[in-house]
Amino acid sequence: MTRNSRSPQTFNVVIVGQQGRLAYEALLFAASLRHSCPQFQGRLLIAEPQPGPLWDNDPRITDTALREALTDLGAEFIPFESQHFGSPYPYGNKIEMLSALPAGEPFVFFDTDTLITGDLAAVPFDFNRPSASLRREGTWPEPQLYGPGYTALWKSLYDKFDLDFASSLDLSHPDEYWRRYLYFNAGFFYYRCPHEFGALFLRYALAVRDDPPVELCAQSFDPWLDQIVLPLVIHALGGGRDALPSGLLDGSVTCHYRFLPLLYARESDHAIEVLETITAPNQMKKLLKQRDAFKRMVYQGRGAKVRALFDQDNLPRREQAIRNRIKSNGFWMR
Repeated sequence: MTRNSRSPQTFNVVIVGQQGRLAYEALLFAASLRHSCPQFQGRLLIAEPQPGPLWDNDPRITDTALREALTDLGAEFIPFESQHFGSPYPYGNKIEMLSALPAGEPFVFFDTDTLITGDLAAVPFDFNRPSASLRREGTWPEPQLYGPGYTALWKSLYDKFDLDFASSLDLSHPDEYWRRYLYFNAGFFYYRCPHEFGALFLRYALAVRDDPPVELCAQSFDPWLDQIVLPLVIHALGGGRDALPSGLLDGSVTCHYRFLPLLYARESDHAIEVLETITAPNQMKKLLKQRDAFKRMVYQGRGAKVRALFDQDNLPRREQAIRNRIKSNGFWMR
């Protein structure tokens, strides 16, 4: 071995799969992982919520052909029970599923609306220093006209859990500017043990939901609860915004596209190439065409029409402006 060589890490990749859109996104995710990272030695786990009193309907993936296709791609289904969230807050799946994962095994969680576009196994994760996606906008909190401001709002959360607020700040940004405060998109996160991470994630989420600081009385927690407490968890476990080299996740290795129209509008040519390569096989076509967004965008050419609406080197700064242009041309689907 040379001095600069690095032994490959083994870790689990985890997504949440359930009936509906997420099931088809899970298939796309699994296919992209096998296409872009054929040497990946870890397990691909699909955490699947089970029926229970907190779900309006059975959340499991019931399409047998879809389940078999996922299994053929190497995915393993991991059932978990929803004890705190379910239908009223489905984003809570990514919190509750962590307790069902193998204890003590490093994991990387991804939202299903993600493509693997490069060698995930080559990403230098430090699983002792957790982090999450920095591809986000200043969606929360929303300071009110007469206060409190960003500092008081965020500090109230750190104080609630006896965390050091000052060390979480990015002092390269000015006071009361949202980027100064630790804030992530929950599209991916990772750590050395899902049980340790999940226990803290759940404790913080329930405490904020059920007994928030008085400073947050005018703030909405739906759908932001997971992203409100995720920075607190990462900070408490010794991670942060600088724990992973930039340009890999949400860059050359992964693409969190969120919705197919947004993928075609703003993502790289390489991401589009990966999408169209993995959706070409007949088995994939047969399954994905069951979902209108895939049928229209990928197979009937609407994606190319969306892409033609934008200069990918000069995109609108705000996502909402991109969405509005797509909608005004009649191409928005999810």
